Amino acid sequence: MPNHLAGESSPYLLQHAGNPVDWYPWGEEALERARRENKPVFLSIGYSSCHWCHVMERESFTDPGIAEYLNAHFVSIKVDREERPDLDSIYMQAVTALTGRGGWPLSVWLTPDGAPFYGGTYFPPSPHHGLPSFRQVLEAVASAWSERRGDVRQTAARLSRLLSRDPEEQATEIAGRRLLSEATEALHAFCDPVYGGWGEGPKFPQPLVLDFLLAQEVALPRADVRSDIEMTLDAMASGGIYDHLGGGFHRYSTDKRWLVPHFEKMLYDNAQLARCYLHAWQVSAKPRYREVVVETLDYLLRQMRHPQGGFFSAEDADSEGEEGAFYVWTLEQIREVLPSEEAELFAATYGVTAQGNSEGANILHLAAQPLDSADHGTSLTPARAELLRARERRPRPARDEKILAGWNGLALAALAEAARVLGSQRYREAAVETAEFITRELALPHDRLAHVWTDGRARGNGFLEDYACVVEGLLALYQTTFAERWFVTARGLTEAMIEHFSRPTGGFYDTSDDHETLLVRPRSLQDTPTPSGNSLAATILLKIAAYTGEARYSRLAEETMATAADAVRRAPIMFGQWLSAFHLAERGIDELGVIGDLRSPEAFALLAAAGASFRPALVTAARSAGAASAIPILHGREPGPGVAAAAWLCRGAACLPSTSDPKELAGLLGP
Repeated sequence: MPNHLAGESSPYLLQHAGNPVDWYPWGEEALERARRENKPVFLSIGYSSCHWCHVMERESFTDPGIAEYLNAHFVSIKVDREERPDLDSIYMQAVTALTGRGGWPLSVWLTPDGAPFYGGTYFPPSPHHGLPSFRQVLEAVASAWSERRGDVRQTAARLSRLLSRDPEEQATEIAGRRLLSEATEALHAFCDPVYGGWGEGPKFPQPLVLDFLLAQEVALPRADVRSDIEMTLDAMASGGIYDHLGGGFHRYSTDKRWLVPHFEKMLYDNAQLARCYLHAWQVSAKPRYREVVVETLDYLLRQMRHPQGGFFSAEDADSEGEEGAFYVWTLEQIREVLPSEEAELFAATYGVTAQGNSEGANILHLAAQPLDSADHGTSLTPARAELLRARERRPRPARDEKILAGWNGLALAALAEAARVLGSQRYREAAVETAEFITRELALPHDRLAHVWTDGRARGNGFLEDYACVVEGLLALYQTTFAERWFVTARGLTEAMIEHFSRPTGGFYDTSDDHETLLVRPRSLQDTPTPSGNSLAATILLKIAAYTGEARYSRLAEETMATAADAVRRAPIMFGQWLSAFHLAERGIDELGVIGDLRSPEAFALLAAAGASFRPALVTAARSAGAASAIPILHGREPGPGVAAAAWLCRGAACLPSTSDPKELAGLLGP
């Protein structure tokens, strides 16, 4: 019989709708039952492409005996962390405080009023490697609730007080050049000198950190840092973490060599990595980086796009009950698809052997050619295409088809910037369609956003990261199309963000002032795989300040950055977007306005000069001569008689004389 999840729209919750566990979605119905029956709550948080979430479901949540015990002693609630990042943030902090570690599946036990008192992550069906079995944990928690309830409530009260403390107090000043220099040194010191990246394994891509280092490299070039960046990007693009047939990146590498991935594919990873490789291509001109951008964005457009224009959230790691089965190859399988000579060349290039490198099969990786080899880009293209066609006949991993506002903002930013830098009309059209989807399907009255859209229905209050990511995407799209409706929408959302999320002592809460009342009002600082809402809010406020000249935006950005400076200084690897915001604040943002006939070769040449290099500290605006504009930096300027188009560059509150010469403009802009 279906449980209480049968009417939900989240793909993750629906995966559990047939479990014998009497799951409830988060809400008053479940909590009221817990209070009425005086039972503790078992809260399980995960997401649809989480491998170990599936494992725990198979091992425990489909087990009739486990389900019977859960149903007798607990009220069980299942939460999709991607739909409810607010709940995930609160209870992840609780489990981390209790155990020193977190992750998914997240398993938390709560009092009937929602206060956590015990937790962990994955529990096996029988004791294993020092972990108790899930049944043992359930029995111990039930016993504690029955026999030592006073102690349990004291633990819950202490933990609730801890969660209510602000993670960082207001700092006295914004960090400046010294913090950026120290962060760069620390990142260089801890970069893997052999394989790139940070950490031993599992090793995660760090596009936010890499983007900061690329920005620093443009401003203050260093050969050692440049080597760190390129070594990391090269290794990821060569390794098994990259899908060499279909494009795009898997979630992370289980080893330090980037060879053996955790095979799920996330929208946010691929959007951010495509943008990062685009910036790296602008800086280095390495052809392989451009290939990665195109292959990754093409993967998103081919496999992750809703027909109406938004992007789905993720593809699972598993298919046919086995992780990675869709992606790996045996040597015989390759020989069945490709002619003999081509098969041998492909096998030598992509490290395919009869023994395999993953339980008898092969994870494809570039093993025998230089990254920028012309042969890699030409002679094996037909072979890769043929193998991709063969792979598409396999059962595909499940796809999480919910559409999240913030992650779509990240995809919008990547598409819009790639369209501008690569001159791609296809990416431009896709970016516009993505923005139209967001503003049509996820926009609410009064410049508000919903968080998630599934099956034609938008649900849930948008979170801070939704507003910040969508604004970032809209600003990128404005600089590609110069259609002012995108800037106007971005500014309206920014104002709503300020009104509903601001925190009295600086920065922002993750939830709006009209959000559901929770145990605490969460405020996250650390950048996870995606930027924290606060770090990206600071970034967009600096950009809006540059466009409008209004000091209140920059003041809010500075107040936000001041709340995080100490944390960023202590652990820069966890605060990549914050570092980019500090970089913008320290350097200052240049403002470029181009006015004239925007279809003329002269205007095109001026805009091309501005976009030829990676210039993260530049905002660009443009309008037709004589036209009204909602963008203050375009006010009060017109090209002279007989001039098709002119450019005005302002830097540090001082504007330079206008120019119609693209070479002169490039010189004024600098590297």
